[in-house]
Amino acid sequence: MELGRAVSTAREIAEGVLAPEAAAVDAERRWPDKGMEALRTRLGGLVVPERFGGMGHGLLAVAQVGEATGRACASTSICFGMHLVASAVIAAKAGEKQGKRYLEPIAAGEHLTTLALSEPMTGGEFWLPQTRMERSGPGRLLLTGAKSFVTNAGHADSYVVSTVATGPGTPPGQFSCTVVDADTPGLVWGPDWEGFGMRGNASRGLELPGVEIPDWCLLGEEGDEIWYVFNVVAPYFLMAMAGTYLGVAAAALEEARVHLLRRRRARTGRSAAGLQVVQHRLGTMWARVERTRRLIYHAAAEAEIGGPEALPGLASAKAEVADAAEETVNDALTLVGGIGYGEHSPLHRMLRDARAAHVMSPVTDLLRVWTGRALLDEPLLTD
Repeated sequence: MELGRAVSTAREIAEGVLAPEAAAVDAERRWPDKGMEALRTRLGGLVVPERFGGMGHGLLAVAQVGEATGRACASTSICFGMHLVASAVIAAKAGEKQGKRYLEPIAAGEHLTTLALSEPMTGGEFWLPQTRMERSGPGRLLLTGAKSFVTNAGHADSYVVSTVATGPGTPPGQFSCTVVDADTPGLVWGPDWEGFGMRGNASRGLELPGVEIPDWCLLGEEGDEIWYVFNVVAPYFLMAMAGTYLGVAAAALEEARVHLLRRRRARTGRSAAGLQVVQHRLGTMWARVERTRRLIYHAAAEAEIGGPEALPGLASAKAEVADAAEETVNDALTLVGGIGYGEHSPLHRMLRDARAAHVMSPVTDLLRVWTGRALLDEPLLTD
């Protein structure tokens, strides 16, 4: 499926399935099963290479599909975005067995995957896992540790898990990635997610109290985790996030625009759209959303060709869209007035969802630092 058709399909699903469910998903704090089924079935193989039956798209597709879905429901958009990120991670160095086991079913719309990287007590440094991996016998690996904020938790068919190797003779700091099937014995899930926003993403904790998996579930070679994080996880995650929150900002802008077009003053009968101060504010909002969109799409295109502005572009994209989404929803609330401030207004949900853009790692402040380091040719990670 060409990119234009994929984005059109995402818009169709967003309007027909995600939007009607968005308020209930938020109010009931439930995982968006209908929306995820539609997206998985029709677009699940978006970033899977064509040799495995996928569409073979990259970062720009993730951003554009994310914008389309984010306009309708940020929770669903992030859930699907994490599936796309994990799919890209599995595909990056997939062997034949991993291709058959995971990528072909993903491409066929029959398998949902996600990330399990964040951990308690590591702060935003998700690239430094403490979950231990050791050899437990011929062809077997033993995982022991805990993960936090696993999107799609309990609903995905597989999880990309980051680890650190332990055992006699193991070099320190050897981080690796594995895939863990959902039906692997011993997985222990934490309580349901009860967040301020993003209420439908099923972000739960996961305990691995000595969970055994076959060693062919190792992604790439032992010690490849840092490579995965900064060459695959970070670019795809940043674009999935940026696209989603661009969609939130665009939806808030449209909510304000439509409201102003239909609102008329009782005394004069004049439309609020005729007021200069309203025109100025809406014009400022449009420019903010559009320049953020241009940055995100430029960053995606630059990263796909390995251009010199890829790193500062990717880091700035999520930082900028976090500001843009929050500011645009706030401005929309001001323009819409008391109706928008009501609990059942879509702007109520958008504001709570938008705030998460600053919180999800890498956080905005760190991304600004990374941008500066990239521009100054300084190491991205320091002690």
